[in-house]
Amino acid sequence: MTSVAHHLLWFLPMLWLGMVLAISFLEAPLKFRAPGVTLALGLGIGRIVFRGLNICECVWAALLLIAAAVADPGVGTWGWLIAAIVLLAVQLVAIRPPLTRRSNRVLAGEDGPRSTAHYWYIGTEVLKVITLIGLALAAAP
Repeated sequence: MTSVAHHLLWFLPMLWLGMVLAISFLEAPLKFRAPGVTLALGLGIGRIVFRGLNICECVWAALLLIAAAVADPGVGTWGWLIAAIVLLAVQLVAIRPPLTRRSNRVLAGEDGPRSTAHYWYIGTEVLKVITLIGLALAAAP
């Protein structure tokens, strides 16, 4: 069992990393460039896609915590894992709610100032990419 847990500690961060890179840094900006995609349609798609991503991220985080508890890795692995989970929590608890409120206003037809929460989300995504790479490297066999 410990062997499986050790492998999950480097495999799951790479899977999580691939999802973040594909969705946050590829799908999210490109969908608005597709013909016929309005701001409202793009926001609607984005909400569904990011909700799915966040659910997967929570599952990966839980599985990683279980694998770390079983494998009993070094302090470095724990540090990277906790950092990734904290960044995810900040996104879900502190950044996503203002983004949701802003998209609700836009979808209701309001025009208003742009939100800085988007930049905070991107910044935490960049930091999360770094932590997931660090976690995979620290846990690599």
